[in-house]
Amino acid sequence: MTRGVAILGSTGSIGTQALDVLAHHRDEYRVVALAAGRDSDLLRRQGADFEVPVDMVRACADEPDSLAELASMPDADVVLNAVVGFAGLPATLAALNAGKRLALANKESLIAAGPVVAKARTAGGGEIIPVDSEHSAIWQCLRAGRPSEVNRIVLTASGGPFRGRTSEQLRAVTIADALAHPTWSMGAKITVDSSTLMNKGLEVIEAHELFGVGFDRIDVVVHPQSVVHSMVEFCDGATIAQLSMPDMRLPIALALGAPNRLPIPYGAIDWATLGSLDFEVPDLGTFPCLALAYEAGRAGGTAPAILSAANEIAVEAFLGGRIAWIDIAAVVQEVLNEGAGNADEVDDVLEADRRARQRATVFAHARSGS
Repeated sequence: MTRGVAILGSTGSIGTQALDVLAHHRDEYRVVALAAGRDSDLLRRQGADFEVPVDMVRACADEPDSLAELASMPDADVVLNAVVGFAGLPATLAALNAGKRLALANKESLIAAGPVVAKARTAGGGEIIPVDSEHSAIWQCLRAGRPSEVNRIVLTASGGPFRGRTSEQLRAVTIADALAHPTWSMGAKITVDSSTLMNKGLEVIEAHELFGVGFDRIDVVVHPQSVVHSMVEFCDGATIAQLSMPDMRLPIALALGAPNRLPIPYGAIDWATLGSLDFEVPDLGTFPCLALAYEAGRAGGTAPAILSAANEIAVEAFLGGRIAWIDIAAVVQEVLNEGAGNADEVDDVLEADRRARQRATVFAHARSGS
């Protein structure tokens, strides 16, 4: 019996790599729905290649109701949510409420609406298998022990393109500089987030929501080789790590097949040529976005939603050439300073997101000098 897969965000980096994985497993999986927002030509080609019904191939990445419909469709056993940004929340909730397996690459929906997502997961009986390489690594490491035996989680960060630079050196970096990631090939937004370490901060909040571990027991270390994808330290001092060469198809394949592993090796290591594995403490003074994420996570309520929304607007302003790279953290800080509220219902999160975007737009405009 084949498993139906709906891919939301199919023309992006995660979506295209997921289809590459599925192309090798056509007897086990069938693609039942595709959704994307920008590249309609590629979307049509994908639909034809995987013989997806025409009405299930939709250019609707900015249409929450349509995404939610695809995420809850009866033929979908697995929903891969690779939509960029907060727009992925309706699909996350719909998939979980419908009892689906959610292969989650859209971290913003979980971060912004953690309590609401938890309710949907409980009510619908759905499950979340993370697609981020770091959270997939943690998910794998946790299979080595019981939750009560976990001492701490250690997330690894590549350090991005600006690792080792000073604050003064970062004042004049360009958009091209920020998009030149040394290890991973990703979309523009997540690549900029990696350069500010906001991506790692968001992953700290995501790890808290996924695995129920307190923020004081989630650490970040910079690991430029991106071979150790994350680690779990247990109560007896043992640390279990997941290692592989950088290849997002590995966590994607695991999210599709879990608890089983699909039998095509992605990112296998040649140990004779690997060389050294280096680790260092992140520089929070130069990269304050990571500290802001910890601050928002510990505050709880709508603070993570505010952080995520303000960051989206700030990154958009940077990519549009309206603010400098160093202004991203400053805009996010200004919006967070205005305070947060409770996040018990979807409307609470939506309102916090709306207001944070509005205020971030104002602060970004002020910094642009226009």
